[in-house]
Amino acid sequence: MDLLEQIKQKASGLNKHIVLPEGTDLRMQKAAHHLSKEKLCRVTLLGEEDEIRKQASANQIYLDVNILDPGRSDKLDAYAEDFYNLRKHKGVDLAEAFTCVAQPLYFAAMMVRNGDADGSVAGAVNTTGNVIKAGIYCIGLAEGTSVVSSTFLMIVPGWDRPFTYADCGVVPDPDPEQLADIAITSARTHQFLTGDDPVVAMLSFSTYNSASHQLVDKVKAATALAKKKAPDLNIDGELQVDAAIVPAIGSKKAPKSPVAGKANVLVFPNLDAGNIAYKLTQRMAGATAIGPLIQGLKKPAMDLSRGCDEKDIENVASICCLLSV
Repeated sequence: MDLLEQIKQKASGLNKHIVLPEGTDLRMQKAAHHLSKEKLCRVTLLGEEDEIRKQASANQIYLDVNILDPGRSDKLDAYAEDFYNLRKHKGVDLAEAFTCVAQPLYFAAMMVRNGDADGSVAGAVNTTGNVIKAGIYCIGLAEGTSVVSSTFLMIVPGWDRPFTYADCGVVPDPDPEQLADIAITSARTHQFLTGDDPVVAMLSFSTYNSASHQLVDKVKAATALAKKKAPDLNIDGELQVDAAIVPAIGSKKAPKSPVAGKANVLVFPNLDAGNIAYKLTQRMAGATAIGPLIQGLKKPAMDLSRGCDEKDIENVASICCLLSV
């Protein structure tokens, strides 16, 4: 059984409730049908029910799921009051709070915040920035985390282990503290999804002082902070990617490293490197790239690529079930 099937099997035994706020998108409707049919989770689609059912019927999609119109929900008043109390220090008044939480993306995040759903999945229509903003405003950051970031779970043909790449979708230029938190959170995500002990490489164009530059210094500082915050974590840096994942090269470039040649969590120094790397791996190596998986929130609110298909939504929803435990 491959890793994705293992994840889905685990999800099916949890009976979690996932909300999909982009209910008028056909991909969301198809995913909702499959998630319900395969009993991977309970699903709520957000939007005007008659419109969604008419659209689904016209496209021969059978929807045996809950459909909820945020503007007509009996939860709207309580959510608006809650959101007002969260954001009034930023100048949000009660009328603005009502307008905001009536939007499906924010309503979904408030459902997760209040335990009315275990997680949300969006991004087929909305941008990553808007998905994350709703999550931060409504759900908030996890304790001890300074930043919301993302991972991709990478299944690469010919390799004996899955990889986690971070951050490939959210933080353009993390400072050392943020980079350390990305590493720690990504390690937890990797272990939770794969069951493997995380072996974390802090990547750079330098291995163990082979180059001197302020960008290398940032990675060194982040590695030191991560080791201090998570002393039990197997993490090392700075490492070039070949030294991190190829045993023969790791043993030459960093023979004393506990990570070199064995890494399964690759932490990139900035978004340029991470985004380019995951797309190259996906397109040139034929890897399966699952994500972006948002991390760093108190409760899971997952993002998608706007180029996703229904299978991507199904995969991310299954992962969201696991992360909501």
